[in-house]
Formats: sequence, C-alpha cells, structure tokens
Amino acid sequence: MSSEKRAAAVSRTTSESSVEVRVTIDGTGAADVSTGIGFLDHMLVSFARHGLFDLEVKARGDVHVDSHHTAEDVAITLGRAFASALGERAGIVRMAHSYAPLDEALARAVVDAGGRGYAVFAGRFASPMIGGLDADLIRHFVESFALEGLLNVHVDLLRGLNAHHQAEAAVKALARALDAATRIDARLGGRIPSAKGVIDQGHV
Repeated sequence: MSSEKRAAAVSRTTSESSVEVRVTIDGTGAADVSTGIGFLDHMLVSFARHGLFDLEVKARGDVHVDSHHTAEDVAITLGRAFASALGERAGIVRMAHSYAPLDEALARAVVDAGGRGYAVFAGRFASPMIGGLDADLIRHFVESFALEGLLNVHVDLLRGLNAHHQAEAAVKALARALDAATRIDARLGGRIPSAKGVIDQGHV
C-alpha cells in the first residue's frame, strides 16, 4: 500500500457563494472551518474529528438572505473533494455502518463508497430550527454531499427529543461510517472492491 495520503482540494464559485475545501482522508481529525454559519461550522468540525479527516473549509455566501445557498454549496464542494481524494477507490473496505448516541438521541448511518451517489435521510428533527439553521438543511446537506461524493448514504434519526442532539448524533454516525468505509483493507491487495473490477458512477 502506498504511504501517500489521499487528499484533494476543490473550489466552487457561483453568484451566491465562494467555497474552498481541502480534505485528507487519512488524517487526524484536524479542522479549520469558516462558513459564516455557526451551527454548520460546529457540525463540520465534529464530522472531521470523528471521521479522523483533516478538513479545511472556507466559504463566503449570501447568508444575509438565508443559509441555504452556502450550506448547499459547501456540501457540493465537500462531496467533490471526497470523490477526488478517494480516486478509483482501490482497496477500500467500501461498506460500513455506525451508530452514535448523544444523551437521549440516537442515529445510525450506513455508507457504501461504491461510486453511486444516493441518499436516504429518515426521521424528523424535534424542532424546525437548530442554532439559527433550518433543520431541514441538515438533511439537504447530507443528500448533496452523498450525490457529489458518489456515496450511497442512509442516515436514520432513531430517537431524540433535542434537535441539536439529533443532528450531532447523525453527523458523528456518518463520520464514523465513512471513516470505516474508506479505510484500506490490506487483504484486498489494492484491488477494486467491485464484482465489475471498477468503481465509477453507475457501477457496483
């Protein structure tokens, strides 16, 4: 196995936002995040720490209008950075799941890093707003990230009475599942973990 770290830098600029993302898959959980949306920053730092990804995110957007455009564009750019860092995905475990609790809240995430972008986010948040962020943007963020990252992601909010706790549990579960799915399995000897011998969009 190569000692070279899997990493990528991706930027995206639209009339609504400007986003720069750097990610290292084989990291230590270091995070430097500034999106102009406090709760999103908090979630991204948690994502990096629990997934052991090194993550830099710099975003400027029209948050004076609302948080939607910036959150969506960060998710798109982060997904593309993960897809680029994973490359052809040779030797990865590919599929993994994780549960994460936070007090009364419990969430589950299941990930297949097999090149097919798809997301299912099931369950309801206990309140419509979380720290000034529309709770539904958490769902939309996961969906956009999965599609652009060519990841099949299922997140279930299993229980919870506090929306902040639910969101944080979901992000931690996703981070841990993604960390496990993207690890290199030495038993594969660098082979592509697919019956087709290739991982690309639309292939399994």
